Amino acid sequence: MFEGGVIVPQIVYVNLNPPIAQVDPGHVDIPAFRGNDRTRYPVWLLATMLKSGLFERWYVPSVTAVAWYYEGEGGGFTYWPDGPDQSPISRPCISNSAVVGDNDYMFHRVEAVGPDERTLPKGLWEVVEQGDARARYDVEDVRVSVSWKAQVFADEEQQVLHQSHQDDLELEDVVEILLTDLAAKGTSIERPTDPLRDRSFVDALNATYRRAPTVWE
Repeated sequence: MFEGGVIVPQIVYVNLNPPIAQVDPGHVDIPAFRGNDRTRYPVWLLATMLKSGLFERWYVPSVTAVAWYYEGEGGGFTYWPDGPDQSPISRPCISNSAVVGDNDYMFHRVEAVGPDERTLPKGLWEVVEQGDARARYDVEDVRVSVSWKAQVFADEEQQVLHQSHQDDLELEDVVEILLTDLAAKGTSIERPTDPLRDRSFVDALNATYRRAPTVWE
């Protein structure tokens, strides 16, 4: 997928999807930048940074492999390989298969899982909230996916640059770049004293850089 010479495995996690209607209009994963990742800053800021296109110099590419284990009804995978304004592809959920994607940029979603009525007998998976079992599902009715992510560096020099923190972005740098671009686009707002919680700042960013699928078939 990439011409990267250095692949650094980063994280593996499991998703459990019980029977559920189609609720996701399409999303991208959480990107990372030199000095800015999910361990330091909220998801909305990282997503905005990616969608703005202003931080490519600091972007750390990642690749995602997702494997599925489910033989029930539905549970397909929709993805937009040609961008959110072009028709997506719907891939059936084939158990014990996987797809590799650039999921930081490529919009994707899980399709409806289970039969239309979605009324299932008691089973072995439980959804528990504050000690109360809200739902129970048989094992075969739960769509299991395993996601593997790795950072991709063009060469060892790029990897060292990331690990040495010599070219990290600080929050004040991010805010300055965003404010400058907003002003250039005709949106001038006061510099926020608390940019991670300033509602007017967040709203201005959402209005300017929002990007989401517009075609679903």
